[in-house]
Amino acid sequence: MTAAAATYARPATWPDVPVVDTDVHITPRSIAALLPYLPARWRAYVRESGIRGLESDLYPPGSPLAALPGSRPVDGPPGSDLDLLRAQLLDPWRTHIAVTHCIYGVDGIHNPDWAVAMARAVNDWQLAEWLAPEPRLRGSIVVAAQDPARAAAEIDRVGDRPELVQVILPVRAAAPLGTRANWPIYEAAERHGLALAVYAGGAGRHPVTPVGRPTYHLEEYVGIAHAFQAQLVSLVCEGVPARFPRLPIVLVEAGFTWLPPLMWRLDKNWKGLRREVPWVDRLPSEIIRETVRLTAQPLDGPPEPQRLLEVLDRLGSDRMLMFATDYPHHQFDDAEHAVPTGLPVDALTRLLSTNAVDTYRLGS
Repeated sequence: MTAAAATYARPATWPDVPVVDTDVHITPRSIAALLPYLPARWRAYVRESGIRGLESDLYPPGSPLAALPGSRPVDGPPGSDLDLLRAQLLDPWRTHIAVTHCIYGVDGIHNPDWAVAMARAVNDWQLAEWLAPEPRLRGSIVVAAQDPARAAAEIDRVGDRPELVQVILPVRAAAPLGTRANWPIYEAAERHGLALAVYAGGAGRHPVTPVGRPTYHLEEYVGIAHAFQAQLVSLVCEGVPARFPRLPIVLVEAGFTWLPPLMWRLDKNWKGLRREVPWVDRLPSEIIRETVRLTAQPLDGPPEPQRLLEVLDRLGSDRMLMFATDYPHHQFDDAEHAVPTGLPVDALTRLLSTNAVDTYRLGS
């Protein structure tokens, strides 16, 4: 651990409930950490090709948002050290369960055979080196969506492991996530009682905006919200919630202030165009409130607590937001600001605990 480690701790003002953190990032120290979990063919391929890593570029290493002070071990990137995770997050926050995401760049691999092998290696790595030694962690299944049939087979291979609670896909995908080509993935996830998590990131084969590629990282970072809006509309209009009614959809690092106006616009236009999508058999906003959950970091919205509470009220449900720290990313400077201030106790309890317990079936 570095000397300047952050010292955030669970605020004393929170209710005494089992806190579930729904967005914690883990990553291999290097691609070499995955080699023991790859077949000999692919170990040789990695060594001979000189590939150094597949880390996400959404958080550049020098960005102030990239990492909490002290979260970078001396021999790896932030989020690559289990002892640091315990010391900086699990213990001081008294976390009951932390849901981890390994957003390693499997989705950016063009060779589908290698992508499938890497997804399998990441899953075996996290099971062996993170989830087995730390019972407070629950993991996310990485799949190579380049090949949906084999992605579904990977879910079938590990989907009954109790340490795994969801399947994770990037919001910046090669095609809209609702398209039927992806349905084998969703069918397998539902079959195993898993959620579908859509996270901020991805290889970006298409521009993040509908008008072309931006110039600056700031534009890219803010534009991720556009991608989430497009993917949510795709999932609803293509009928994924109707076809897979027991599949929760979790939007990770999406923000949420954009959602009330999007629901209003989707409802308004559905009323005139619903013959086109007969499987959307009620207001899209009702489907979204029933199906979709959002992690609460980054906590976007107006700085004034009352205005933020008004945005939450427009969501129309206190069951949609789930507590998250986004560890090791640096999203807040004071633990008190990790959740909206002024929430009633029952709504705060839902955000900190109940919503995630229900979404991930953690009480069963």
